[in-house]
Amino acid sequence: MSKRRVVVTGLGSISPIGNNMQETWESAVSGRSGIDTITRFDATAFACRIAGEVKGFQADRYFEVKELKKVDLFSQYAVGAAEEALKDARLIEVEGGHSFDPKKMGCILGVGIGGLGTLEKYHEAYLSGGPKKISPFLIPGMISNLAPGHIAIRHGLKGINFTISSACTSATHAIGESARMIADGLQDLMVTGGCEAAITPVGIGGFCALKALSTRNDEPHRASRPFDKERDGFVMGEGSVILVLESLESAKARGATIYAEILGYGTSCDAFHITAPDGEGARECMRNALADAGLKATDIGYVNAHGTSTPTGDAAETGAIKEVFGEYAKNGLLVSSTKCVTGHLLGAAGAIEAAICVLAVAHGVVPPTINLDTPDDECDLDYVPHTARRTPLARAMSNSFGFGGTNASLIVGAV
Repeated sequence: MSKRRVVVTGLGSISPIGNNMQETWESAVSGRSGIDTITRFDATAFACRIAGEVKGFQADRYFEVKELKKVDLFSQYAVGAAEEALKDARLIEVEGGHSFDPKKMGCILGVGIGGLGTLEKYHEAYLSGGPKKISPFLIPGMISNLAPGHIAIRHGLKGINFTISSACTSATHAIGESARMIADGLQDLMVTGGCEAAITPVGIGGFCALKALSTRNDEPHRASRPFDKERDGFVMGEGSVILVLESLESAKARGATIYAEILGYGTSCDAFHITAPDGEGARECMRNALADAGLKATDIGYVNAHGTSTPTGDAAETGAIKEVFGEYAKNGLLVSSTKCVTGHLLGAAGAIEAAICVLAVAHGVVPPTINLDTPDDECDLDYVPHTARRTPLARAMSNSFGFGGTNASLIVGAV
């Protein structure tokens, strides 16, 4: 049986740079940073006191107040983003409903850490009051598969439903595997993407202990500076971005908006080190995505880099891109990292970056890498510094690399 073509027909976002997809996209294009001093808790004692927090999120739009204590923030974000994406895809709140078989409507999300805030809350309760203070809502609030679970329950998705947890590659894996489900005919519609809410004392403290975070606390908006010589670590972000995927045939039949097509998906593992990146794995996953799409490197117009703003990671990714794309890497290929404005959304990073690639193709605009004032000598590509660039764009690649050496790349293109 021939593979079905898979397209994106809905997008939703709760992010540090916007509480809907339009706001998120406009902020990315304008280079408007969502990074600022942490307000979620008193971070005075921490080496890093900045993050990309979601601002103005109204959880009571999606949950009864009495329900909120049962649902961790990462799941709240996912439910909010999924509602927007499903409305955008004209699958809810439309006259006559939809004709999809619920048993072939699924949800796979990427979640790197899960309900860390809930775990910390009830651990403190246990220390102060003993076992009787541990809530029955602890486990349902904390476990990562409750994000897709809540979405399925709300929208009657009775097909495949699970979470992928592969560090910073989680959402890219989730989108890629969801696309495969549709291409192979196993599901007809997938709600996919990622969510994360780990801006907590333990979350920030853990990455501080690794010395992975930027300590440019006096200049939050300038702290995340991928590929810049003065970069000193990443900045944590949070939120959820959701994509609705279906076959091209069904999208055309029901007159849905088609943003872009999922053309290729590649994965690999460094098998090298727990936290240090290795260029070989990055090279292989990009090559695997190109092979899956049946494309040459020169067919790609834009790469949304993993680009975390760490000294080692940015240089390793640049080297991998140069090996995969050859001379074209420095003569035609556009590369940028939008983590400069969003921070690093961990398990949700691949979702927001895939959605940005989808919109970059749809609108012919490549978002900039802000704060790139003094390029590192090892980082010598066209990273679209400071200002977005308008250009016809047929195809884009999104890269994600994570702890444990896990890697994934997605390729999207115009239909």
